[in-house]
Amino acid sequence: MAAQILFSKFDVTRQVFFRSGLSYGVVNLKPIVPGHILVVPKRVVARLSDLNPEEISDLFRSVQRIGGVIQTAFKAEALTIALQDGEAAGQSVPHLHVHILPRKWVDFDGQNDKVYPALEANEDDLSEGLHAQKQKLDGRQRAEIKVDNDAREPRTMEDMETEASWLSGLF
Repeated sequence: MAAQILFSKFDVTRQVFFRSGLSYGVVNLKPIVPGHILVVPKRVVARLSDLNPEEISDLFRSVQRIGGVIQTAFKAEALTIALQDGEAAGQSVPHLHVHILPRKWVDFDGQNDKVYPALEANEDDLSEGLHAQKQKLDGRQRAEIKVDNDAREPRTMEDMETEASWLSGLF
């Protein structure tokens, strides 16, 4: 059995699809677009400046590698790669993470800059969703969390595990 992987204080082991020496890739509870994932350093730190040079290198090598796979797997034309470094930047979970979103011209009805407010809202959802996920008794039941956008309901643990399993086979 794999060692437990934490995102902040939350167990995301079953959602992990990629592992490097110092980082991991995890599927998203409420993806903004299909294929929206997170790349996270294994060491729990809040800010980019808290990482040492080896961790920074590993994190961004992982972003590059995962990004290429995600773009191909989801037949995307580009990627949005975002890091909200601190609360004032919209970070809601005190564990540094990089968002990778496979992008197409038709996203957001062609108004692709609308991704940025969506990322901001996603951070709030992520924090609430992780707290709800931790409180569930049965990991296969849908978490009861506040949803800011009815079109983006939280996925079940089973759905996230299925996607993580599929993605892990691409590495």
